[in-house]
Amino acid sequence: MNSALTAAGITGRTRVYGILADPIYHVKAPEVMGALFARHGVDGVLVPLHVTADGLAAVVDGLRHLRNFGGFIATVPHKTATTGLCDALTREAEQIGAVNCVRRDADGRMIGTMLDGIGFVEALRVSGLEPRGRNVALAGAGGAASAIAFALAAAGVARLTILNRTADRAEALAARLRAAYPSLAIAAEGTQAEHDLLVNGTSLGMRPQDAAPFDLTTLHAGQFVAEAIMDPETTPLLAAALAAGCRIQRGLPMLECQIALMARHMGAL
Repeated sequence: MNSALTAAGITGRTRVYGILADPIYHVKAPEVMGALFARHGVDGVLVPLHVTADGLAAVVDGLRHLRNFGGFIATVPHKTATTGLCDALTREAEQIGAVNCVRRDADGRMIGTMLDGIGFVEALRVSGLEPRGRNVALAGAGGAASAIAFALAAAGVARLTILNRTADRAEALAARLRAAYPSLAIAAEGTQAEHDLLVNGTSLGMRPQDAAPFDLTTLHAGQFVAEAIMDPETTPLLAAALAAGCRIQRGLPMLECQIALMARHMGAL
């Protein structure tokens, strides 16, 4: 275990970072970031902070005043709401309309960026799947899904179909993508069977009672199925995909491929 995560390893000089989520039990960032800090000799610690949506603004305002606080990771359900609590956003965060990493500058200003999409695409490549030319069905239109959609578009996918329970949100995301990538074939409705890459960008699958983000009965061996959820490690979607002979990617590699970028944005590296 990284000594910075033990009581003996934390001193008055230790720089503090956080991850804000609701629920918080599923987050993997503290251990992954802790390992990164240990490798680089960083005197820092990333702590889980359980924050509900109605308390988010007050918590972020309070964090501005912690002079030994370097920044935070925002995850479900705070990625979209955090955009309005930052003092400045990177181009990626503005384009996507969501934030997953925030740096606290010395003057208390909060600077937000979005790295989920970059991490997801790099994880696909590490898994041996090049997204260029793929036909993609993406479940979700929230913060993580939007980031993944823009990153897949930038990576050169041939077609992107957005499937979301709220059709208006899917169409709004599709419209933003069309404006940025006018030559990309984008739809806000369709069937999943004709796509060779299926991506769950929703939180469906974290809880046993959740509905499936895709029709599990139509999965087939010609498809690659990827998750954004990290806990459980094998979601019902991934279990069904394995049973159907699909190649899969679990959620943790998306975090592992962006964790150094997060640390750099927060000024830890």
